[in-house]
Amino acid sequence: MASVENLTSPVQGNGAADGGAARRFDFFADTFAYPNELVWEYRLDPSSSRMTFHRREPKPTYSHRCFVVVRAARQFFFHARFDPAGRPVSADEYRALIRAVVRKSPRQRSDPEKRIVFPGFAGLRSFSAAHPEWLKAECGGAWHSYVLRSHWRMVLPISRRHQQVTADRLVARVRQNIAPIIHLVKFPALTINHGMVLLDVTRNGNAQEFTAYDPNNSSQPVRLTFDEDRQTFRLPPNSYWPGGDLNVIEIFRHWLM
Repeated sequence: MASVENLTSPVQGNGAADGGAARRFDFFADTFAYPNELVWEYRLDPSSSRMTFHRREPKPTYSHRCFVVVRAARQFFFHARFDPAGRPVSADEYRALIRAVVRKSPRQRSDPEKRIVFPGFAGLRSFSAAHPEWLKAECGGAWHSYVLRSHWRMVLPISRRHQQVTADRLVARVRQNIAPIIHLVKFPALTINHGMVLLDVTRNGNAQEFTAYDPNNSSQPVRLTFDEDRQTFRLPPNSYWPGGDLNVIEIFRHWLM
């Protein structure tokens, strides 16, 4: 029988005992195998670089949960341990383990010996591929995205200096293996209001190039760039964004955000 008791012996997989050292967020182990679905289908007009959109048919069954997905991904990263050699347990027991993880703080990680153990799987990605219905049911509803604490911040002015400070802090936190969660905004336009997890960063000239987990894209990491000359973040075109400059706020960092 599974429980939320601690597993003290070393295990394999993405939650292996690490002697207390924080490991890096791994896209192919620590993300969900399913995406946050889009309510609208977007098309980029090459001549005007504008997006047109219409309602997606059939209607998506799992949408408006981008912030739910990134928060839960870090909760699993901070608080769960996967034991692929462990004996699988019942659906009710797995769902109880999921609830135990999502009740924990997305802001502070558990000590390795206090992680909640998921037997029979190597990581969140394989677990969510096998049983997406349990995770979708237990990780939170769409309303969690609408009552996000950081929504108050995006209505206030965001200066270029603020973005430089944010970028510097994100670089440091990525290198500390914190897997920072960001809120991408354009206000008051609201052409983007989205969350991602940052998992790596490299310097390219006068730019910091972040690798990110976009919950709308479960197949591969995406790239977010910070131009230090312009003190501005930029996201390339994708299935819901025409590409261009935007602002970034780090969230799930302290009690206000």
